[in-house]
Amino acid sequence: MSQFLTYMHLLTPLHTGGSADEGNLMGIAREVHTEFPYLPSSSLRGRIRAAIEQGELEDEASQLFGRKIKDGHQPTEGEVWFADATLLAFPIASLTHHLVWITCPLWLTRWNRWLKGSPLTNEIQFIQSELATNSKAAVSTFATQDFYVQTALLRATEISVLPNSESQPSELLKLFPKVDSLLSDVTQKLIIISNENCIALVETGLQREVRVALKDNSKMVDGGSFRSEEAIPPEAIMFVPWGIKTESVNTHSARDRLKAIMTQRCQFGGLEGLGRGWVDLQTIDV
Repeated sequence: MSQFLTYMHLLTPLHTGGSADEGNLMGIAREVHTEFPYLPSSSLRGRIRAAIEQGELEDEASQLFGRKIKDGHQPTEGEVWFADATLLAFPIASLTHHLVWITCPLWLTRWNRWLKGSPLTNEIQFIQSELATNSKAAVSTFATQDFYVQTALLRATEISVLPNSESQPSELLKLFPKVDSLLSDVTQKLIIISNENCIALVETGLQREVRVALKDNSKMVDGGSFRSEEAIPPEAIMFVPWGIKTESVNTHSARDRLKAIMTQRCQFGGLEGLGRGWVDLQTIDV
């Protein structure tokens, strides 16, 4: 079996669709045990399958992804699998640095599980030690003075810097996904904080929009049309592990199309008509 890791750089807000909406809130999918937003594997799989089925590859796509229950036929097991897409770096406003990205030991540990040889183990242990044993508020990838994460002030004495030199290059910085030129400085503005502080900042950093519908020929709000929508903001970085079973000559073209899609620009999630969910994809072997 071939395994891959695809990085997703959000170009527009991503609305993943929650398992349950509360009142007028259109929430997003969240992990039940952490409350972190994520993109369900079913959404990924369905969108990619639909893209491959376009044209003359419908039969191959049915074998690659598994045949659906249709016309009395039973479903079949496919040749490809997808895991959920997990956050790796989340953009946060800063009064001193304009924009920084946060991550946490949980996200880094999940990422490390899928990298060959788990190369980040030692650095993750260093980060956890600094945050817990040495009571640091953050570990940064750059030397800095006092600075703000949103409106929270971090003193220089509360920040540890991730070791990175010619004699001791940081594996995290070497392996971190390279995104477009706009975000070429992500690794120079990456802040690692505790899991608890990370979920708090993610919660306040989600994009929320209030929408209303107006009555015809007036500027009056139509009754019952108010709603609030959540989304993961643009510039966030996520990753998704996936794999393909042993090569099959019957699905050769569909496999090539799948690998091509996973290195292109795609749209996922809901609210596609509003331009939500556009992402750039980068894929590596693992």
